[in-house]
Amino acid sequence: MSSSAAQRISTRTGARRAIALACVLLFSASCATRRAATAFRVLPARPDYLLRSPDSKDTPFPEILGQYTNVGPGWVELRPGIGLRVENAYFREGAPKHGLANFLGTEIVTYRVLPSGVLEQTAFESRLERRPSDQPPAQQLLSESQKLYRLQRLFYQVVLNKRTDTHNAVLLSASSVDELDLLTNQLMSEPQSVCGSASPHCTVFPEACTASLEIDITVDGARRTVPLSTVLADVTKSCRHVGLNRQYLGGLVPVRLDPRDLDALRVPLLPEDRVKCR
Repeated sequence: MSSSAAQRISTRTGARRAIALACVLLFSASCATRRAATAFRVLPARPDYLLRSPDSKDTPFPEILGQYTNVGPGWVELRPGIGLRVENAYFREGAPKHGLANFLGTEIVTYRVLPSGVLEQTAFESRLERRPSDQPPAQQLLSESQKLYRLQRLFYQVVLNKRTDTHNAVLLSASSVDELDLLTNQLMSEPQSVCGSASPHCTVFPEACTASLEIDITVDGARRTVPLSTVLADVTKSCRHVGLNRQYLGGLVPVRLDPRDLDALRVPLLPEDRVKCR
């Protein structure tokens, strides 16, 4: 074999080795990156503790819900995984709709948000012996047509009449984000223009009615429904050992925290969180 041929073979062999080494290094770096991105971490900070995601994004505790859904001043936008609970109080027929003297009981209806955004009733409970005829069933407070909108925002308290200073929960519904934003702005400035008697986009819940949001979590393998405002400490008060796993990119990953740090246990819970309590 000539020296030039041997040199060409040596050069090709060296190139193959270099390519192979580069592939090994690239694969190793990729694996290291995947290994590093395997957990959330709770980090002490001021004024608010932070939750660091597997991709190293830090979110203050008060902003965690905003990573899951749209949140505004006094309102939360419903998403799949968030349920709506409506509990309406009933009073003796013809009597004032407040106070304990004429209180009869409550009806509770719950809804879940389907992937399409539509609201579907999931449960109903009556704590009444007989519903007074001058007050509608809890299931009828929200119209069938409004349940079919793609987007829903719950306002916890809106002053609809400044003269009476009454506060009502309001549900706004729309087919698009732009439409819902427009309705929101109108509700804040001229509520009667949005929530008139025949409005297809608005439900004003009675003053004696509580509308709240719920999520489903799992605690030691058992499903639980809790208020959307629930934090880890709320469901682990009697636990000596605490663990939390959260959905991330289609799988469950742990949330690393110091269970001895009471502030760390104030991390807000999200739908489908899995809590370990021993």
